[in-house]
Amino acid sequence: MAEQENRPPSYEKGSRPPIDTDRSVRRARTRRRTAIAVVIVLALIALFWWRPWSRSGAPGTGPAATARRGGRAALANMAQPVHVATAAAGDMPIVLTSLGTVTPLATVTVKTQLAGTLQSVAFKEGQLVKAGELLAQIDPRPYQISLANAEGTLAKDTALLQTARLDLKRYQTLLAQDSIASQQVDTQASLVKQYEGQVQSDHASIDTYKLDLTYARITAPVSGRVGLRQVDPGNYVTPSDTNGIVVITQLQPISVIFTTSEDNLPAILKQMHAGAKLSATAYDRNNTMPLESGYLETIDNQIDTATGTVKLRALFGNDSQMLFPNQFVNARLLVDTIHQAVIVPSSAVLNGANGPFAYVVKPDDTVTVRPLKVGPIDGERTSIASGLAIGERVVIDGSDRLREGAKITVAPDAAAVLRAASGGREAGAAPGGASGAHAHHRKSASGTAGAR
Repeated sequence: MAEQENRPPSYEKGSRPPIDTDRSVRRARTRRRTAIAVVIVLALIALFWWRPWSRSGAPGTGPAATARRGGRAALANMAQPVHVATAAAGDMPIVLTSLGTVTPLATVTVKTQLAGTLQSVAFKEGQLVKAGELLAQIDPRPYQISLANAEGTLAKDTALLQTARLDLKRYQTLLAQDSIASQQVDTQASLVKQYEGQVQSDHASIDTYKLDLTYARITAPVSGRVGLRQVDPGNYVTPSDTNGIVVITQLQPISVIFTTSEDNLPAILKQMHAGAKLSATAYDRNNTMPLESGYLETIDNQIDTATGTVKLRALFGNDSQMLFPNQFVNARLLVDTIHQAVIVPSSAVLNGANGPFAYVVKPDDTVTVRPLKVGPIDGERTSIASGLAIGERVVIDGSDRLREGAKITVAPDAAAVLRAASGGREAGAAPGGASGAHAHHRKSASGTAGAR
């Protein structure tokens, strides 16, 4: 009976023993946690024994750190390649630049001065015309008829005047003989005066109709370029038409109106009062290409209080017709010229917290920071009022890698390298890349072989 109780339980064929699920899950989790902890401990031990500084003692004292510090020191002591330029003496113009508008001196809307049918147009749109040139023709026949009628009336009144004068002469003779009353003589004299006034009025009528015939022939009042035609032939035109027939714009000469600050007025007025004619140049909107050269014509009579500027008008001959009405241009006014100014390329002047400065090259090929006082600027050239002397060299390229006392090496100019290279090729290079000496040697050898 005891043996039966200690015997393991038997299971039927094809069945599985029962499994304690919770206990199995707990054992699996414990094994995973143990494995992770062992891996972490091994990693910490390996990291501790393989740290580079642990072999040499303190951090930053190993060979690798020493090499890094040596590389940085070598880089700091390395001469930086830069491009330099020499401060030279020259003339620096004081130029005022401002955006201006091309404004014609005359813009005329051509209108008819009498009513009539537009018979013909004698111009082409966009054509250049001269003052007095025929533009259009109004039908003149009604005015020619009125002129003929006025001339007939004048002939009639002239004949009546002559008859009245003869009668007056006879009456005066009879009055002298006391054969006629003086009242009749006075009446005849008054009649002569009436006819004289009528003849004078007839002459005025004739002049009026002649003027109408002149107005029927419409001519250009000014020289310039005609615009688009506003009315076609065959239309009945009147002086009250708003658009007129065509608009003429004067192009030669033409002006540019621009503004400048009131602070610049004293220098401009000083030159004008001295009788100087200030030169002006009109550039395109990109301020790169000059279009026309002229001179300052006049200054407006008041300052705009809203902007603190004053208007100026510069006059241009516009011979090349590069200036067009209402075109935006950059006007440059030459106010004065500074002679023997210290001039450097504009790229040499840098801006810092304390103002403009430049890197000046010293004789030992190191640079020093030099504060500058900048004068007028003309494009790629800048004048130096103080801080730099003529003949000193300044860095114009590569200054971003420099500091006070940095050592430099002057890089060769690209243009000089190209000239030297082309000169070397012209002096000794032969086709195929061989030098002149080698080519001459081959030619001599072939000549000797031919002689043999």
